[in-house]
Amino acid sequence: MSTQEQRKRLKAYYKRSSAAFEEWRERGYQYPPPKSEPLPPDLIGLQCGAKTRAGTPCKLKAIYANGRCKWHGGESTGPKTPEGKRRSAMNGFCPKKKRSHTDR
Repeated sequence: MSTQEQRKRLKAYYKRSSAAFEEWRERGYQYPPPKSEPLPPDLIGLQCGAKTRAGTPCKLKAIYANGRCKWHGGESTGPKTPEGKRRSAMNGFCPKKKRSHTDR
């Protein structure tokens, strides 16, 4: 089985698990809690595999639901709205004083 297929299966596993716990939350966390299905054996030890700066694949095995580790899970792409861009630009003028949250 290819790594792509394993990542898809891992994402589906996390989605099912999240749905079960979301249902439990909607019930008001009533007893008994949902039983988690075990992680399939072929997904145990799945590595991140993202390309590092050295050009080698990342070997971390602690991966999130998106299929990547904490270092390669995706960074913030920055502000998208004009207001967010303005606040971000204001932080550059006076970095010690957080002006973006007080300047509205």
